[in-house]
Amino acid sequence: MSKPTKTVPNFASEAQERAFWEKNDSADYQDWSKAKRVVLPNLKPTTKTISLRLPQHLLDSIKAAANARDVPYQSLIKVWLQEKLHSH
Repeated sequence: MSKPTKTVPNFASEAQERAFWEKNDSADYQDWSKAKRVVLPNLKPTTKTISLRLPQHLLDSIKAAANARDVPYQSLIKVWLQEKLHSH
């Protein structure tokens, strides 16, 4: 059974809209029972920061390889790890 919904007002600014939604329940303005799930395939996955200890000569070699490809060394490490993972 659908609940009658109120009309969302027009906002002059994003700050005004933010203030409105902080004080109002969206269920009064939207019938969430009719909502559909969406897939957003182009979103980047969440990343997690890690600490990795490498011998200095290995890190220098990775940085040189990244510099030769004109990419950040951390990005190159991620590409190499992904490639290695998929090769098994």
